[in-house]
Amino acid sequence: MNTRITELLGIQYPVIQGGMAWVAEYHLVAAVSEAGGLGLIGAGGAPAEFVRDQIRKVKELTDKPFGVNIMLLNPEADAIAQVIVDEGVKIVTTGAGNPAKYMQLWKDAGVKVIPVVASVAMAKLMERAGVDAIVAEGTESGGHIGSATTMTLVPQVVDAVNIPVIAAGGIADGRGFAAAMMLGAEAVQIGTRFLVANECVVHDNYKQKVIAAKDIDSEVTGRSTGHPVRSLRNKMTREYIKLEQEGASFEELEHLTLGSLRKAVVEGDVVDGTVMAGQIAGLVKKEQTCKEIITEIMEEAEALLHTK
Repeated sequence: MNTRITELLGIQYPVIQGGMAWVAEYHLVAAVSEAGGLGLIGAGGAPAEFVRDQIRKVKELTDKPFGVNIMLLNPEADAIAQVIVDEGVKIVTTGAGNPAKYMQLWKDAGVKVIPVVASVAMAKLMERAGVDAIVAEGTESGGHIGSATTMTLVPQVVDAVNIPVIAAGGIADGRGFAAAMMLGAEAVQIGTRFLVANECVVHDNYKQKVIAAKDIDSEVTGRSTGHPVRSLRNKMTREYIKLEQEGASFEELEHLTLGSLRKAVVEGDVVDGTVMAGQIAGLVKKEQTCKEIITEIMEEAEALLHTK
């Protein structure tokens, strides 16, 4: 299936793996890219040298295109932006901020820049800044979220910009892929489904919690702070929401979640850790290889798009 995104990125299928912090490391990234999608290293809050090491390890496992997702709030964002250039990475996605200050550096190095946005205004701003494509991410997503749904956000962003749009949030199978294409997207970004990929290194407790999740099992914390995060409900989310309702300070709330994503991903603490996952978790029922996941999504989507 050829779109402007597959041509822009040199990939076989218009499927991009979300750059999930602590989760999207070199095993998963290389497996997604090898399967014909685009793997993304999730730089998150990691130091620049860790990102450099991850890039080199991906290259040992695949010669296919891959990218880095950089969280612009990372104190080492400047250094990571330079590492991307130094290591010859040609695709970068950005979150939590405006990548304008790095555009010249990246463009001079031939890097394709794709910011994640949650509004039409931000999409237009990014297009004016000279980015190559946009990820329009709906509130159904796991992790840090905006307020508009994928169903409403994607077509409005598609109508507002001329560059290709990638749909994210609430997509886990061929039906979601086909729906995104109908809304005008030219690729999809998927996070939650890849959490349970065989090649994903998250703790098995985390995978099993995603697989066991029902449709109503995700919760949004942090609305009061202006930094809402979607994860699967557990003791930690209940405590957080109780504190929010009691008017706890930003510092108190931050202290509760300090290191909690690592606690869930690495240590398997799905009680007091943050189990980031999207609303689509209820649809994710089994572990598969990245190749099986992508093949299944594409076969189902192509059948729908060709017959309806």
